[in-house]
Amino acid sequence: MKKWVFFGLVVLFATFTGWYVKGYISDETFAYKSKNPNAAFFYPLDTIPKIYQYRNIANGLDEEFHRIYTVEDAVGPHLIVEVYAGDGRLREAINYNIDSLIVQDHMVVNREQSKEKALLYKNQLFPFDLQKETWFASKFSGVVDSTVILHEVFRKLDKRQRTRFLEQKKANALIFKDKIRRTVLNPFTRTEKEVTGLQYSIFAEGYGLVAWHNRNKSIHFRLERILSQKEWIQIIAR
Repeated sequence: MKKWVFFGLVVLFATFTGWYVKGYISDETFAYKSKNPNAAFFYPLDTIPKIYQYRNIANGLDEEFHRIYTVEDAVGPHLIVEVYAGDGRLREAINYNIDSLIVQDHMVVNREQSKEKALLYKNQLFPFDLQKETWFASKFSGVVDSTVILHEVFRKLDKRQRTRFLEQKKANALIFKDKIRRTVLNPFTRTEKEVTGLQYSIFAEGYGLVAWHNRNKSIHFRLERILSQKEWIQIIAR
């Protein structure tokens, strides 16, 4: 897809989303409250859209953007986290119910570059009880025709500690150990292939996800900047 076409679609999508985001139709900032006792370590639950820019410090060329905003519908308020690759391609979106911070919907971009609503089996991704392990599971189309992927995350608190991010900022943080399991299923041949991995996810008080890395930190993404909507569009339009 040509760059100008892609940019046009991004602007159109942002405008469409803006109709539903309180921050776009009101100058007044509104903060939601969650019943989850660990909400202070989740993303800010307000009406100002934010774009978190992460960089892989193990390979400075790798970037990832998370677009975070709130919406309201008949069910109630939600927080959406859209995940974009470094070149601006949307990869997935996770819809959290603000009241409990459980996952309400999971959307992925499939092999045909179309948005696909994943089938949720387990909806616990951000913990309500730090003494318990959460289990998130969703199923969606695989990268190879006739296959599906079962994606699972088992998350457990590893430790609490102070963490540094955005160069000079420090905050209390929850560090979770995530066991990630992806199973590729072929319903026609009745075969499956399972791959597992370990990841550490760091959530800082007042900010949410500020870093994640694998066991040996050969992959280590860290929050580098928090962008406005305008700044983000300028970056991906380059």
